[in-house]
Amino acid sequence: MTDRVIGRYEGERPGPLMVCIGGVHGNEPAGVVALEELMLRLEAEPDKNPEFRFRGSLLAIRGNLPALELGKRYLLEDLNRAWNPRRLDQWNRTDPQTQDMEHRQMLEILHTIRAMIAQVLPEQVFFLDLHTNSAAGGIFGLPAGDAYSRQVARGLHAPVVNGMLEAVEGSMLRYLLQAGWGVPASGLAFEAGQHADPASVRRALAATINVLRATGCVRPQDVDNEHDALLMAFSKGLPAVNEIIWRHPVEPEDQFRMEPGFQNFDPVRKGQPLATDRYGPVLAKEDARILMPLYQAQGEDGFF
Repeated sequence: MTDRVIGRYEGERPGPLMVCIGGVHGNEPAGVVALEELMLRLEAEPDKNPEFRFRGSLLAIRGNLPALELGKRYLLEDLNRAWNPRRLDQWNRTDPQTQDMEHRQMLEILHTIRAMIAQVLPEQVFFLDLHTNSAAGGIFGLPAGDAYSRQVARGLHAPVVNGMLEAVEGSMLRYLLQAGWGVPASGLAFEAGQHADPASVRRALAATINVLRATGCVRPQDVDNEHDALLMAFSKGLPAVNEIIWRHPVEPEDQFRMEPGFQNFDPVRKGQPLATDRYGPVLAKEDARILMPLYQAQGEDGFF
């Protein structure tokens, strides 16, 4: 089985710990590939740029290892919807051999992060959770509700969508921000595009490098402006700041089927048919824009 840790990098000076996670959903490998490329670039950068300096530390990890191997969103339970503090506490007290695959993944991720924090003793922790989705269209950052997370998200040069963590129960990032690491914790998720789009890897890499700059891990003069240009080009014409006003949850028995052709940030009108389920048409509740319309078999969110 593939290793949990993609790579670790420690700078010459103390600073934050950046924890970057790709592949929490196994059908979203772009984040993993981007982090693998990032580690190669970091190792080579001092030879290319003798003035390069890294402040703090970086931990890059893979999320759901068995799901990544099979290319499936998850095996038994969505790893990005199962982070319930009470359940995690119960699993911590049970025999690992009795836990299902996703539960073991969660505990291993936590152990890996705790070990890195104990090793480097950071000033703060910043989590970056890299994703793709099943729809075409715009990219966007999903910051936590604190001011610092939103400040970092604005440095991505991509639309910012506020309120997603509050709208989704059991997300990994929401749990990690409240886990009590002994140091301040902030973070954001980044949606880099469609699963199958090769450019999603480049956008995930560009976003990660921009977050390293925004958190002070790398100096602005050491970041190539190609990363800004790439993200700005794909975000052109999209609203800079957005708020989640509605999540349409789905269950397997709902027989949910999205109407074809929707892309991220497409405008929709109140009363417009967006999908169908066993109860009939699913209509837009407001004049708004649609995000993450569901065009895959597995998933708990019909759209936002």
